[in-house]
Amino acid sequence: MNKEGHVLNAVLLGIGLGYILEPAGDFSTFRTIAEVTIPVTLGALFPDVDTAFGRHRKTLHNFLVLGVFLAYPFVFDNLQFVWLGVLTHYMLDLAGSKRGLALFYPWDKEFNLPVGVSTSSKYANLATLLITGAELLIIGLLVLYAPAYVPQELIDHGTTALGV
Repeated sequence: MNKEGHVLNAVLLGIGLGYILEPAGDFSTFRTIAEVTIPVTLGALFPDVDTAFGRHRKTLHNFLVLGVFLAYPFVFDNLQFVWLGVLTHYMLDLAGSKRGLALFYPWDKEFNLPVGVSTSSKYANLATLLITGAELLIIGLLVLYAPAYVPQELIDHGTTALGV
């Protein structure tokens, strides 16, 4: 996916996540949107730093980098939501484009899904919107229904990662 698609995905995810976490539709909803949109957007843009430093879709497009960002809220009590931007960047690249990711870098094998469009395709933005909708649906289902099926300790860790 191209940079425009990653920004579009992140901003829409920030808005959608804000409504999922605080659905009142009042000032608290808009405060939550502001709280999550910038970190998610920064996280969504971070993996493409490897276009300038390293090997694109390898150096910063892997589980190790995602794990580092996921650990930050637990270890340093900051960077909540940034990991979500990194994860959605990977999802867009996997499901929205034809090229794969070296998820286990430095092992160079690229993994991909049998779907996606080229980054220059006229359908790239449509693919981004569809993937973003699917991501928001999954997040919404997890936020609404997981508490009934997931042990409280895991929920507590998940809310720490989300900064909730």
